[in-house]
Amino acid sequence: MNTMALKLLITAAAFISLAAAPTMALDAPKGEVILTIKGSDLANPNAGETAQFDLAMLEALAGRSGKMETPWTKGEIEFSGPFLRTVLEAAGAKGTTLNVKALNDYVAVVPMEDAATIDTILATRMNGELMSIRDKGPLFLIYPFDTDSSLYNEKYFSRSVWQIKEIEVTQ
Repeated sequence: MNTMALKLLITAAAFISLAAAPTMALDAPKGEVILTIKGSDLANPNAGETAQFDLAMLEALAGRSGKMETPWTKGEIEFSGPFLRTVLEAAGAKGTTLNVKALNDYVAVVPMEDAATIDTILATRMNGELMSIRDKGPLFLIYPFDTDSSLYNEKYFSRSVWQIKEIEVTQ
């Protein structure tokens, strides 16, 4: 099988696994809401037609940590947080595009494929400490630059939003 066919097969499998994820009720946040997911087809809303998450909800989801250099930080920094795909699965989000919105209303368009096939995380911590708004928090979309050097380029830098407050899922 050639490389392109293999990539297409992996992408298709990832989309199917996201679509086939079991539907589960999403608890209401008990603490301050730090992320809202919007979309016309959320299977697990917990606040009207949106899915809202507090820090404890996000940190309870599967994720990873990784030490890496980024264009926005000095030296090697450890980022940790839930996988973007597990957050979207918890919300029951389906779509093809993510509009990732920061506190200052900056929006980056991120393909759903990035969540499905790349171990992107919504970092909640930097070097083990919660990220303040001053330090790019409360959430920072981090690509796994530590495990895949081919991601270290402008295409993925432009999708690496910090101070995230909302993700809108579109078709």
